[in-house]
Amino acid sequence: MKKLGNVLYVTIPEAFLSLEGETIIVEVEEKPKTRLPLLNLDAIVCFNWIGISPKLMGACVERKINLTFLTPYGKFLANVSGNIRGNVLLRRKQFALAESKEESLSISRNIVYAKIYNQRKVVERTIRDHSMVIDQAKLRDVSEKIKQSIQSAKDAKDTEELIAIEGYVAKQYFSCFNEMILQQKDEFAMNGRNRRPPLDRMNALLSFLYVLLANETRSALESIGLDPYVGFMHKDRPGRPSLALDIMEEFRPILCDRLALTLVNRRQISPSGFLIKESEAVLMDDETRKQVLTAWQERKKQEIIHPYLKEKIPYGLLPHVQSLLLSRHIRGDLPEYPPFFME
Repeated sequence: MKKLGNVLYVTIPEAFLSLEGETIIVEVEEKPKTRLPLLNLDAIVCFNWIGISPKLMGACVERKINLTFLTPYGKFLANVSGNIRGNVLLRRKQFALAESKEESLSISRNIVYAKIYNQRKVVERTIRDHSMVIDQAKLRDVSEKIKQSIQSAKDAKDTEELIAIEGYVAKQYFSCFNEMILQQKDEFAMNGRNRRPPLDRMNALLSFLYVLLANETRSALESIGLDPYVGFMHKDRPGRPSLALDIMEEFRPILCDRLALTLVNRRQISPSGFLIKESEAVLMDDETRKQVLTAWQERKKQEIIHPYLKEKIPYGLLPHVQSLLLSRHIRGDLPEYPPFFME
């Protein structure tokens, strides 16, 4: 099993990264600020504008260290990679399955089924842990509606029907999200899910976490040898990692939604850490972004028993493990893709 490696997040906009031997040098205004070993690094995620040296970029390519550039507010810009990894025969089979409506629907159904199941788990956990301070009736009503949709997702006749079910459940799920916010309720209240741009603090937080998850899922798929841009549920579009967006669906409630609620409910982040633009778009400031990244890394280290493999793994390896299971299904080693269900 792959080990969970380290990820270097560069959040200082003026930072420049270079390589000296086997050491990464982080400079700010041409003065060394931090030195970090290149060894045991899985990825570098840059939120800075200045960039990195060609020498370090080349070293990342040689060592298969994923290198991603995002804007300071989390919008994806570019990903740097070397030679295409993996087996060309595996990719050929992936492309063939993606062209098959029947096979695409089979994989998509399992993904949406797991996502809906995990969303209901988040709601049910709130009812269980905070029954005295929440509107139980509202949450139980949403939970029941989601439960009824689980079977509908399993029985969906085509991708369009499946996407409609997924959209309905998402609307129900986010309609009760405010009930799961126990602290700082007014400041982090959300009026449904919105993005591009997010119009409230909770949506800004969720969008940022989803970007992090999409990036790690895309990297995991590439490391297995799959093409992250050819999906089964999300339609192909130039520049969009459709398969990464497919696979990450089942992790959103577990890794992102629960973490966002924890950060707010434990007051680990403050409403003052968000910027409201004239356009009404809401963005995180630098300090809050660092706090979220630290919590994200800690979350990834928490261990669980994988329900299919029956092995203990950290949350951070879920994208890798599920990518591996998907590749085994594509090769024909597994009769269907086994998605991840939260315990």
